[in-house]
Amino acid sequence: MTAPVILWFRQDLRLSDQPALLGAAASGPVIPVYILDDAAPGDWRIGAAQRWWLHHSLAALEDRLREKGLRLILRRGDAVKEIAKLAGQAGAASVHALRHYEPWWKKAEEALAGRLDLCLYDGGQLLPPDRVLTGSQGRFRMFTPFWRAALRQLPPPEAHRAPAKIEAPSHWPHGDQLADWDLRPTHPDWAKGFEEWTPGEEGARAALDAFLPELGDYDHARNLPSVEGTSRLSPHLHFGEISPAQVWHRASKAAHARAEPFLRQLVWRDFATNIVDILPDYAYRNGRPTFDRLPWRSGKTADADFRAWTTGRTGYPIVDAGMRQLWATGWMHNRVRMIVASFLTRHLLLDWRRGERWFWDTLVDADYGNNAVNWQWVAGTGVDANMFGRIMTPIGQSGKFDAAGYIRDWVPELADLSDATIHDPHAAGCALSAYPKQIVGHREGRERALAAQAKIR
Repeated sequence: MTAPVILWFRQDLRLSDQPALLGAAASGPVIPVYILDDAAPGDWRIGAAQRWWLHHSLAALEDRLREKGLRLILRRGDAVKEIAKLAGQAGAASVHALRHYEPWWKKAEEALAGRLDLCLYDGGQLLPPDRVLTGSQGRFRMFTPFWRAALRQLPPPEAHRAPAKIEAPSHWPHGDQLADWDLRPTHPDWAKGFEEWTPGEEGARAALDAFLPELGDYDHARNLPSVEGTSRLSPHLHFGEISPAQVWHRASKAAHARAEPFLRQLVWRDFATNIVDILPDYAYRNGRPTFDRLPWRSGKTADADFRAWTTGRTGYPIVDAGMRQLWATGWMHNRVRMIVASFLTRHLLLDWRRGERWFWDTLVDADYGNNAVNWQWVAGTGVDANMFGRIMTPIGQSGKFDAAGYIRDWVPELADLSDATIHDPHAAGCALSAYPKQIVGHREGRERALAAQAKIR
């Protein structure tokens, strides 16, 4: 009998348009495996919100595999050692997997390739990052030229269906029980609001189906928190429950030229992967070394301000609504993410890495590349970034993007205020005693940020 092969799942928890699965199925009986490796990522082990999602995504993947007559073998520990051990137990000589670009996965792939026949496939991005090159064959660090160069190689190849039949091994190695991993919170269960999500491949398809009829208005509606004009596909894409190629083709067919603003966001995701591929420490090192000298605030008062930010008690309704939505649902509207990140780094003058780590633990879509690149873009510290001196006005942003309904949803103590007063109830003289005062005035915060910037010029 043909020796079995191992199919190594990571952030690619799907059967459709899964090149590693196609390669494994063509090579012999398939043993699908997922290793929960909390050691290799170090400080970047998946956060609490992601763990909730992972539990449900793995359960959904296991159901789909069982429909094909397969099982999902779960192991916990060092991924390289566990796969090598599994290969020895099963008599497998080869491992098939999608290529990943997080620094710990690149190291794991290199180590595993030295012990087994490792077959890596592209499929987590629209294009492999090292294929989007400058005229001199270098790598891009700015998005706009990256976008233009990527467009010359897009659209991606058509997505592949899952194989109709996959051969199972004659013997299944042992694995853990998913419930024993305790990925879901229990005491207390802070994830009750997460039930609006449906992790897994079918959930990803349903989310895309729901979004496509609204795609034509995406460029405008995506900025309106009260409308929620975004796709909400980010956690599904992060966990690989749907491929970016599948999303690209369906969006293009649904909206044609009007799909471009959305497709640009898919390419931004590739750009973030490109940045952490060439700058693997980008999640904790300023893209612009000048900002290493910026005097971020620290100490008890700064810590108190950070706690107020995380709990949605800053006295700025749009900021507080976003932070409360994040805690309750594991997600935050994209426009509001920019507002709360700007508020943290400018008005509070707190290091962007503190916010990045909070998002890493509380976002269901926290992604090593996207999280770092987006925070550094807003903070002004990145290789491609907004100017530090360009400071968003939270109250102005709230009114401009008609966030009154959004604030009522997430800051219920202000729900009875009018649209004219809800964005800045303190200035209107109608804030309730239950709602906190502003922890910093807009002018005070702005001047403090600009003074800090002046010290590093």
